[in-house]
Amino acid sequence: MKSAKSWKLALVHLALLVLVVINLFPLYWMMTFSLKDNDEIFGGYLKDDAGAIIYDDAGEKIPVARNMIGLPRTWRWSNYTRALRTGNMGRYFLNSLVVSASAIVITLLAAFMATYAMTRMVWKGRKMMNKFFMLGLTIPIHAALVPVFLILSRLKLLDTYTALIVPYAAFSLSMGILISAGFMGDIPYDLDEAAFLDGCTEWGIFGRVILPLMMPATATVGIYTFLQCWNELLFATIFVSKGEYVTLPVGVKQLVGQHTTDWGPVGAALAIATIPTMIVYILLSRKIQEGFIAGAVKG
Repeated sequence: MKSAKSWKLALVHLALLVLVVINLFPLYWMMTFSLKDNDEIFGGYLKDDAGAIIYDDAGEKIPVARNMIGLPRTWRWSNYTRALRTGNMGRYFLNSLVVSASAIVITLLAAFMATYAMTRMVWKGRKMMNKFFMLGLTIPIHAALVPVFLILSRLKLLDTYTALIVPYAAFSLSMGILISAGFMGDIPYDLDEAAFLDGCTEWGIFGRVILPLMMPATATVGIYTFLQCWNELLFATIFVSKGEYVTLPVGVKQLVGQHTTDWGPVGAALAIATIPTMIVYILLSRKIQEGFIAGAVKG
């Protein structure tokens, strides 16, 4: 009996190990891919960092076998320099940072204020309003592409940061309210009453009592919004065409040529775009899980 349990446990561990390898392999492949050139990836001739073909002592070109999965034979860190300078990834990284940070701030303020109004204040129609906000969870972000484009076009907001910040914040609001409701529901109403007796207005209660206690929700909503904004491609492609406002996903797509593509810098650009998201999620993944659980139970 004990032996059977040991075998089952070993099989579970083996299955989990296989899943870990499957999930980590794309990251490994991307990092090694970003440090190679086309000749090493697809097969060709050995070249130096400047791209010149290397010859052997007999004056013959040195063939290179295809190496798509293995570690790089020559670690070409220059791919990252080319992606940042030639591909302008530095500018696109800054644009993504500005858009994501602005959307996070707007989402947090709007979500907390809406949640406070619907959970701590008594007024007719608050439950219906909460259902209205929750409908936003059922609407795919790209289903609203045409109407949002027309609105932004008539307001002359295309090719600006606003063209991305406002839609990103709007489509993150429903999830932000769902998460915030779980946390705000755990705050005792006695604190509101005590603050009111001390002379606080609704704004005072919200700013001095509720907001300081909502820090865990701030982290959860902020991380969720960041992940949604940082990786979004379709809105960023349609609503922004000027290079000065282009974000990272669009910048990476632009590195792919119509006829030929230098895949090393493309892999480097993908790594530059992916690493910040990985770091944020690894460091704060527990808060994301706690936020979703709290929102699911209380919201």
